[in-house]
Amino acid sequence: MTEPHILLVEDEPDVASFIRKGLEEEQYRVTWAKNGRRGLEYVQQDEIDLVLLDVRLPDINGLDVCERLRIHDTHLPVMMLTALDAVEDRVAGLRSGADDYLPKPFAFDELLARIEALLRRVEPQERDEPLEDGALRLDLAARRCSVDGEEIHLTPTEFDLLAFLMARKGRALSREDIHREVWGHNFDRGTNLIDVYVNYLRRKLSDAGCDSRIETVRGTGYRFESAESGPASSPDAETNIETTDAGA
Repeated sequence: MTEPHILLVEDEPDVASFIRKGLEEEQYRVTWAKNGRRGLEYVQQDEIDLVLLDVRLPDINGLDVCERLRIHDTHLPVMMLTALDAVEDRVAGLRSGADDYLPKPFAFDELLARIEALLRRVEPQERDEPLEDGALRLDLAARRCSVDGEEIHLTPTEFDLLAFLMARKGRALSREDIHREVWGHNFDRGTNLIDVYVNYLRRKLSDAGCDSRIETVRGTGYRFESAESGPASSPDAETNIETTDAGA
């Protein structure tokens, strides 16, 4: 099996050296870019499996780099590494197209676990049957989403979140279960990460004219509702239900 190729975009040599050495010991191939402009060039010139992206870069802000990466490749996993850990900073990173956000300083084992989780999401799954609901189709093998045959561009995390919800159509799923199965690490009750991504999906599905919807289940989490169940009062409609089994 070919070793995964990780692009590390980090301007601090000591931090870059620490990350690069640790990843290479874990059999990853690592390319280091000292600034955002060089990082963008590497993505266009080489086959990259995952990007580790610092936010504070000397030339192009990491948020802008991520947005430009998404123009080039909507499926490439991107994890942001930054000392900026306020809620608004995390939200800004996710809105720029990042799939995960790890504040500095961090334990290397956590970085490694998150990288492994991101890479698992983009592995080919040829045995998986497509998920369909009305005009909405999710091709798990090709990792493509479409409505009435028109492709919707989703980031890897958006794709995995939608797949997780669609595969459990009609079930109320807790935030804890969603976070564990989609992000692959412990759930932080102080973050609105899931809500941000659900809103991204709602907007993209609505813009594509999709009648399927993701409903908020008050006190629990979210539930995917089929287009055949009829329209909701609004995309953010909440459903107050009692549930004893919200597990995935």
